[in-house]
Amino acid sequence: MKFGPASPKDAIGGVTVHTLRQGPLVLKKGTTIGPAEVEALTSAGIKDIVVVRMEEGDVSEDVAAASIALAVGGDGIHVERAFTGRANLFAARPGVLVIDRAAVDRINNIDEAITFATLSAFKPVVEGEMVGTVKIIPFGVEGGLRDAAVNAAGKDVLKVAPYVIKRVGVVSTLLPGLSSKVVDKTLRVTAERLAPAGASIIAERRVQHEERALSAAIKELLGLGAELVIVFGASAIADRRDVIPAAVTGIGGDIEHFGMPVDPGNLLLIARAGGVPVLGAPGCARSPVENGFDWVLMRLLAGINVTRSELMGMGVGGLLMEIVTRPQPRAKPETEGNSQVAAIVLAAGRSTRMGGPNKLLAELDGKKLVRLATEQALASKASEVIVVTGHQAELVEQALNGLKVKFVRNPDFAGGIASSVKAGIAAVPEACDGALVCLGDMPLIDAGLIDRLIDGFAPDRGNLIVVPVSEGRRGNPVLWSRRFFRELMTLDGDIGARHLIAKHAEAVAEVPVDGESAFLDIDTPQALEAARRG
Repeated sequence: MKFGPASPKDAIGGVTVHTLRQGPLVLKKGTTIGPAEVEALTSAGIKDIVVVRMEEGDVSEDVAAASIALAVGGDGIHVERAFTGRANLFAARPGVLVIDRAAVDRINNIDEAITFATLSAFKPVVEGEMVGTVKIIPFGVEGGLRDAAVNAAGKDVLKVAPYVIKRVGVVSTLLPGLSSKVVDKTLRVTAERLAPAGASIIAERRVQHEERALSAAIKELLGLGAELVIVFGASAIADRRDVIPAAVTGIGGDIEHFGMPVDPGNLLLIARAGGVPVLGAPGCARSPVENGFDWVLMRLLAGINVTRSELMGMGVGGLLMEIVTRPQPRAKPETEGNSQVAAIVLAAGRSTRMGGPNKLLAELDGKKLVRLATEQALASKASEVIVVTGHQAELVEQALNGLKVKFVRNPDFAGGIASSVKAGIAAVPEACDGALVCLGDMPLIDAGLIDRLIDGFAPDRGNLIVVPVSEGRRGNPVLWSRRFFRELMTLDGDIGARHLIAKHAEAVAEVPVDGESAFLDIDTPQALEAARRG
């Protein structure tokens, strides 16, 4: 292939290397020079133009790209027509992308003019998703190089393995303290994971975290025709002799591998019973966020056997995004786990809906509202109480005279509740694992309710946000794990943190309450009078 400048007349048959603009003339890159182009170039006063010319034995970029793409595209792959030296490959059906990496490397090492890029191996793909592209860098290549790339391809360099497993059984083991809502949520998340593969849960069983009961449940699901059984343990698998692997071997199954170098997802168990795969799910599989469980699950659904060597090869790229429900976060304060919780009483607002007076200084049963709320926080299991003041700070602090609290003044109180939340969170000691955000105008919140919220805080079980609930309504106060402090510090305006509760639904634990204590805030004169009437 010849490359270089030529006069317009001598450039006939050549292809322009660059887009040329001069006056009204626009000659795009890749244009083949003919008599009309020669006349236009001459009229524009252009003496030379850079072109490339094919020589005997060369093939054009599109021909080369198309040839190689057709050679590498295997079962379940559609190759689109090549253009500008590029041929794209697409998934012709949903499934898992299988790649012959050695063949890809062979093709890319033939010559710098030929490039072949793909998605990650074993990625779940949907029909129509682009999975690879062949790009020829120059305008053409020697035919011998094209032929070498085609010969290096072999068979099925790129293919999509279709999903073959459709019937899935699920067993959840139970221990005291594991809420049925956690199990329900796990089933919903699992169903959502299975849906893209066209698979569904045909039956689910809940049994005590005990070998004999679990063995019976697995055996029952196999008898119902489950093509895959997933076991969600109430306690993580700690050893090959633990409850879940023992239950599998107890019915004649085999343990193929325990553990994987993917985090989250380390404590995954792969087994077989009666020729059917059995997965012992790690705790992170309860979360919808991608983790190591997904990598193995989707391969099994596509009928792809996951060998030990393949599992252990997942370490590179196996450090995945942190998820909030991990029992042991990667980065944690040294005192994590002792469940010290600070109570933050928000008392900085301007009481605009009261029409003038500061509602926090109004009295109920002979005490100011802010003092009632603060005394209950002090009487609870909270390790310390922080009071955020702002509007009429001196008067509010006088109302709390004699109480053992830490005052924090919020100079931006007029901007809304978010500024007070941030001021309180910033004052929480490092030794605390969480913070309970209380409102100073909620006099019916007592120490007993606060204690129940603190008791419901269980980072080791994924209970990282604790809220009081009555008849489906969520109220206040709300307890937040330290893991959310950074997000709380991004709040703005007068909205509060309700959207964060919705965002992290898998981390929410609900504490049932009776009556209106978690919902009654004194915002108006009418509400105050109603509270006084009892």
